[in-house]
Amino acid sequence: MTSPSARIALVTGASRGIGRALALGLARRGAHVVALARTQGALDELDDEIGAMGGQATLVPCDLADFDALDRLGAALFERFGRLDVLVGNGGILGPLTPLAHADPKDWNKVMAVNVTANWRLIRSLDPLLRASSAGRALFVTSGAAHRARMKPYWGPYAVSKAALEAIARTYAAETENTSSIKVMLANPGPLRTRMRALAMPGEDPATLRTPEEFAEKAIPLCAPEWRESGRLYDFPSDRVLDFAAPI
Repeated sequence: MTSPSARIALVTGASRGIGRALALGLARRGAHVVALARTQGALDELDDEIGAMGGQATLVPCDLADFDALDRLGAALFERFGRLDVLVGNGGILGPLTPLAHADPKDWNKVMAVNVTANWRLIRSLDPLLRASSAGRALFVTSGAAHRARMKPYWGPYAVSKAALEAIARTYAAETENTSSIKVMLANPGPLRTRMRALAMPGEDPATLRTPEEFAEKAIPLCAPEWRESGRLYDFPSDRVLDFAAPI
């Protein structure tokens, strides 16, 4: 049974990479983790690891593009917990690395569905639960690609989707600034040793990259009740919290 004092934390893309590191880190700090990902087997492995450390998890095998399922998730969490303390919007896809003029519309739509619309649908579904928390925290994982279009040719769909995600998070932060205890942050992990990075940069030596666990150690405090800033971006490569007017 979940302790009444445990924070309820939903992490999307929780089965591997950054999401897995964040889920384990939150569980290690006493949160009941609601782990959402597409792959049941990987979720089961995560559940075993959380259980081994004495934590608890609820597994949600779900494709982020299944928007009806995201709507049902809000109702299910309300029925079980009555609130949500932490939303981590981490799940995302790289999409095609191609000139914009060559991008296939189906690929474009998939990237926008998973990286952008799913996070809006999560806010739409979970906002009442975050407002029911005494210290609701929302953290969305973005990318430097959102700010470096001139330096990232051929990353158009991904870069555009992350720029849109940042606009969503900033809007949500502004809308909750004076009406609730919700704090909304973005986090840019930079290049990490993940599967997505390997797909994007196949010739890169992964040993030269920092790990998702290192990022998680820095990002998890943004989800704590003690965190008071909102509408800003934590940049892991520089270890700074930035206003959006500041260069990255």
